[in-house]
Amino acid sequence: MGSVITPQHVEIVDVASAQRHLGSGTVQQLDDCHLERWGLCMECSTPHDPAHGSEVTWLLPEPGLRLTRYLPRSRHARPEGSLLTAVRIDRDAWSWITTDLQLGLEVPERGTPRIVNSGEFASAVSDGLLSPEEADLALHTVHRTFEEISLHRDLDQWLAYRGVFTGV
Repeated sequence: MGSVITPQHVEIVDVASAQRHLGSGTVQQLDDCHLERWGLCMECSTPHDPAHGSEVTWLLPEPGLRLTRYLPRSRHARPEGSLLTAVRIDRDAWSWITTDLQLGLEVPERGTPRIVNSGEFASAVSDGLLSPEEADLALHTVHRTFEEISLHRDLDQWLAYRGVFTGV
C-alpha cells in the first residue's frame, strides 16, 4: 500500500544545481552540495537568522536519518546541539528525495539525546499522513539511534563508529 504524502513533508535535492526544493514550492540555493561515501552533505546560509550563520545538513541513507546542525554566526558562541530526523531517502543519479517521518532526536552538544516532535508524529499517524509502515520505520529508526548514541555517549563518536566524518 502506498503512503499518503503531503508536499510539505517531501524535499528534493538536485545535486547538480545545488538546489533544495521544499514542499512549500520554495527553492533554496545551497552554498555547498556534495556526495560523500556515507551520504549527501549540504550547507546553506541563514541570512535571516540572527544567531546562526549557516545550516549544515547530512542525509544518511543507511540509518535513514537527516542530521541538521546550525553553525553559530559568532566564532565565540558555543556550538548548539544537532537534530536527527527519521526520513525515507530515495535517490537517483540527479536527485535525493527525502520524506520526513515526523519523529526525531535532539542531541545537545553535551548531554543526553531526547525524542522530539512526538506530538506532530502522533497527529500525522492519526490523520493518515503517515502509513503504519512509515510510522513503524520512524519509531524503529529513532529508538535504535537513541540507543546507539547513548551507548557511544557522544554524537560525533557515534558518527565515527558509522564511518561518517563530517569535519564540522
